[in-house]
Amino acid sequence: MTEVNVYGQELGQSLPDWQPRSLPQKVILRGKYCLLEPIDLKHSRDLFDAWHSIDDERDWTYFHIKRPITIRQCDHYIASLSASKDPLFYAVINLSTGKATGFLALQRMDPDNGSVEIGWVNWSPLMKRTLCSTEAIFLLLSYTLETLQYRRCGWKCDSLHQAAISAAERLGFTYEGTLRRTQVSKGHSRDIRWYSIIDEEWDGIRRAMESWLSPSNLDDRGKQKYPLAEFMPHP
Repeated sequence: MTEVNVYGQELGQSLPDWQPRSLPQKVILRGKYCLLEPIDLKHSRDLFDAWHSIDDERDWTYFHIKRPITIRQCDHYIASLSASKDPLFYAVINLSTGKATGFLALQRMDPDNGSVEIGWVNWSPLMKRTLCSTEAIFLLLSYTLETLQYRRCGWKCDSLHQAAISAAERLGFTYEGTLRRTQVSKGHSRDIRWYSIIDEEWDGIRRAMESWLSPSNLDDRGKQKYPLAEFMPHP
């Protein structure tokens, strides 16, 4: 039921017991297939090798920088990420190999309003379309929406980045709109698509991801029997 004030104006949901949330921390988040740990210079060599497992830079088209050419450049870049507090960066470690194969971050942290965003998603070719790529997002969603009790976790991407758009929709994020001419990146104009998952949606999405990641959903070759969409709640 919508609340109306003495002036006849509608108000948002009443939150009389609301308290600011805690800021995300440099914690280790462990799953079945990967773990997230605060990014550090020790991850540089693994990431450099993973990024250079293909010859071209197709994976960096929509990223804010070009792929590091030398290990020295990579070390400098990873050191800068490690020093950052917002965004707060996590390396993704494949538990079967013990190697870092990508990174991502929490950013735009707003504990007063319980809002945060997943961003800077950088999957190497070794991580794409693997269990780790889905579980890494699941771990950050669990941390923010469940452990820290945030109300909203956002996701944004270039309006032309089809892989990021498909990933957001596959993972249960709701499209909220496009902000036009928001950025200039690498000499090109960029429109930004915005998505979110809010607290009341998380329980159904969490169950869907857990079912998809479950060993019972894997066939003899280690491939999923059913796509994630089969488990997602329907409007």
